[in-house]
Amino acid sequence: MMRQFELVETVKSYDGNVDEDALNRAYVFSMKAHGAQTRASGDPYFSHPLEVAGILTGLKLDGASIMTALLHDTVEDTDTSIEDIEQLFGKDVARLVDGVTKLSRLELQNEQSKHAENFRKLVLAMSEDIRVLLVKLADRLHNMQTLHYMRDPEKRKRIARETMEIYAPLAERIGMQSFKDELEDLAFRELNPEARESIVKRLEFLRERGGDLENRVSQELQYALDGEGVHAAVRGRTKTPYSIWRKMQVKNVGFEQLSDIMAYRVIVDTVSECYHALGVLHARYPVVPGRFKDYISTPKPNGYRSLHTGLIGPQRQRIEVQIRTLDMHEVAEYGVAAHWLYKQPSAEAETNGQGRSVDGRQYRWVRELLDILEHASNPEEFLEHTKMEMFQDQVFCFTPKGDLIALPRNSTPVDFAYAVHSEVGDTCVGAKVDGRMVPLKTTLKNGDQVEIVTSKAQTPSPDWEKFVVTGKARARIRRFVRQKEREQYLELGRQMLQKAFRQAGYDFTEKAVAGVLKRFKAENVGDIYVYVRRGDITAREVAYAVFPGSKESDKDRKVVPIQQRAKNKSGKREHAIPIRGLIPGMAVHYAHCCHPLPGERIVGIVTTGKGVTVHTIDCETLENFQDAPERWVDLAWEADETDEPYTGRLHVVVANEPGSLGDLSTVIGKNRANISNLKITNRSVDFFEMLVDVEVTDVKHLTNVMAALRASPVITSVDRARS
Repeated sequence: MMRQFELVETVKSYDGNVDEDALNRAYVFSMKAHGAQTRASGDPYFSHPLEVAGILTGLKLDGASIMTALLHDTVEDTDTSIEDIEQLFGKDVARLVDGVTKLSRLELQNEQSKHAENFRKLVLAMSEDIRVLLVKLADRLHNMQTLHYMRDPEKRKRIARETMEIYAPLAERIGMQSFKDELEDLAFRELNPEARESIVKRLEFLRERGGDLENRVSQELQYALDGEGVHAAVRGRTKTPYSIWRKMQVKNVGFEQLSDIMAYRVIVDTVSECYHALGVLHARYPVVPGRFKDYISTPKPNGYRSLHTGLIGPQRQRIEVQIRTLDMHEVAEYGVAAHWLYKQPSAEAETNGQGRSVDGRQYRWVRELLDILEHASNPEEFLEHTKMEMFQDQVFCFTPKGDLIALPRNSTPVDFAYAVHSEVGDTCVGAKVDGRMVPLKTTLKNGDQVEIVTSKAQTPSPDWEKFVVTGKARARIRRFVRQKEREQYLELGRQMLQKAFRQAGYDFTEKAVAGVLKRFKAENVGDIYVYVRRGDITAREVAYAVFPGSKESDKDRKVVPIQQRAKNKSGKREHAIPIRGLIPGMAVHYAHCCHPLPGERIVGIVTTGKGVTVHTIDCETLENFQDAPERWVDLAWEADETDEPYTGRLHVVVANEPGSLGDLSTVIGKNRANISNLKITNRSVDFFEMLVDVEVTDVKHLTNVMAALRASPVITSVDRARS
């Protein structure tokens, strides 16, 4: 453990204005408050806040942040109150500690609700001061570093999933690449240890086979730049196992096909030298087409700036090269932490007129999250939309005035409209892309110039929810639909109650209904109307509750909940079709040519006497129906929480060696999937080709299974089968 004087001296070494007395008091206070408490590892509990403080000193954060790190668990885990913190250490530290506290006292219905509510409050806190997020990330990083000491495997997996889904994307959004990489890899080690171990072994094999290849490539790049008068430092690095795994997933390729397992950074002094270095390398080595990206002229939303290019470089190695200044490199590694208050602006920042404010509100994405928070109906919906906002890769589009708008991949003009302003989205009636009118469901591409056509008479369409991808757009559309639905339900529910009261022989009054609000867990009479119209309760139930002297008939008591699943003749529950857009009572079939899965974009084809056949939107079979648009039905998956299996078909090529099929089935089983059918289509001396039907919950589950198979040494290739 870092000793008291060592911590104070470390902070003083980069922040001469730190309040030494307050820092010393915070150290002693936290140590005494946690007393004899211990962690799962057996270490004194105080070692955790001290390690968190140590991580933040590595980022050179201010004294208030370091004191917050030392005190962040005292309110939750000891009898210390926020008032005590404010009295001893001031309002600033108390506010930060309050923002970081895990809020475990919340009395919510389930673990998911608690998780969503905690994240909602974290967003509110970090919107006021981004240091709350920095301390929280350091706290999560140390917890992940010591996660293996926790005995409960389910709790370890839950924490790892939470880290992967929330905290790693947050670290990326504020540009803290080093935090993101370590958080993801630590979570990956817990969630998929077999896949990670397989990738680690392959990396070790490459190092053994290549010897000192990394240094040889770095030296040759250095020599090439020195020869042209470019003053630069060249550094090589291997990507993390999780980063490699993600590349295999996204690009749908095997380990051997990845070109950027090794990345080299060229650090220069000025922006002009970045482009000079790029020219030198492009003139000397063949360029890999489609691999050049200029994040200097068009920075990422988190402030990341660099030039990326792919080369057939030294030693005939296919490599990725990132070229940046030292200032850009600091931002790339430490993000917002590289911009801290007491640091002086760099010469480059002064030249560009870029100040170094760290107010959380400067981040557009934080404002987006706050907007989603305002329009989400509950914490779980907020969490769902937030994941949508943070997870997806991005495209960059422009307004007619040239302003840059960053959006998730597969965004549409409606997403663009809501990104410009909520009112623009609500009143959107059309869009022009590069001067040409396009449908609102058109997928935008990098570099598109988008002009939104609006009308004051327009309101959000419920159909938009089928194709928008941003959390902000979906939250706004859902809120509007809820409002309109409630307006209709209020009147219809009231009429249904009036009829039920008349049939029971009583006069209807709102005052009478108001007397039974608690029984139906409603806040007002309007909620009762909505519940009745929606089918959650019957109008007669309300009438009998208001007049308990009446007796409900047997027929009334046997009302079947509308969400109950039907049973077939054998008594087994049928699998409800979780698809939106179907005509009630129409027969539905899943197409065997493309095997659609929840999460994929789908369309229905109507066949007389057969019903609707569901296809994926990219199914080749749909070409046969291009001349019959009247047979097409626009469909979308509903949220399906039944965990019932769907079949995905894979084309797999496996090495013809003992144990290969066993490895195949083991990998699929460990990823919570099941083989329902297997057919060998071709066999040679070296390989088996086969079709494997795998039962999964959705397309993301199938993608994880495919990535796990690609990580196995005996699997040569894995692809979705389209037959």
